[in-house]
Amino acid sequence: MRTGLIAQKLGMSRIFEANGTHVPVTVLKVQDTTVVAIKSADKDGYNSVQLGSGVIKAKKVTKALKGHFAKANVEPTRKLVEFRVSEDCMLNVGDKISAEHFVVDQFVDVMGTSIGKGFAGAMKRHNFAGLEATHGVSISHRSHGSTGQCQDPGRVFKGKKMAGHMGNERVTLQNLKVVAVDAAQGLIMVKGGVPGSDNGWVSITDAVKKAQPDNLPKPAALVKVVEPANVEADASDVAES
Repeated sequence: MRTGLIAQKLGMSRIFEANGTHVPVTVLKVQDTTVVAIKSADKDGYNSVQLGSGVIKAKKVTKALKGHFAKANVEPTRKLVEFRVSEDCMLNVGDKISAEHFVVDQFVDVMGTSIGKGFAGAMKRHNFAGLEATHGVSISHRSHGSTGQCQDPGRVFKGKKMAGHMGNERVTLQNLKVVAVDAAQGLIMVKGGVPGSDNGWVSITDAVKKAQPDNLPKPAALVKVVEPANVEADASDVAES
């Protein structure tokens, strides 16, 4: 089981296939995703990787998180998410993960916070049909109708679909297909819609109900760190010449 990724939803677009048909896609941006902490089965009872993403000013981070980031020797991040992983997919603190962690045509699960709608009626919230427009119905055309029973049991059951707060809850969409990946710009495009508003944060993981392709990078698609050139050696070569 590999780690997931933190991404920011940029919005929706479309991609044209070779035959001219268009595929609606949601554009997700992966930026500076860094391993901030790890947990092992020996010490913590389970294996997991904590990832951080997004840029935030140090003065806006709490003192506890400042110490957390300082221990890992990484820059403060706006978003922190922990992913369960198997022992063979553990990473090291400080590793950076690329958008190439997911490949084209694989299926992923995307988790996000849905857009809040505030207080909504039963027709909007639960797709109720409402009451009739005539035959004695007065004023209460969009009401949900009867909610309880008579003398026995004489109460409204818990979980009854009624008017109330709608949206602003954690939603998971399963089996979304990855249509394109742009590693240079850190973009992942998945087919269909994704929960949440534009610029909102989502978590992407390998689909649990679909078989994954064999070419997935394991333990993860890490960003290669380019070491700076040896300036002193270059200077000496120039002087000798």
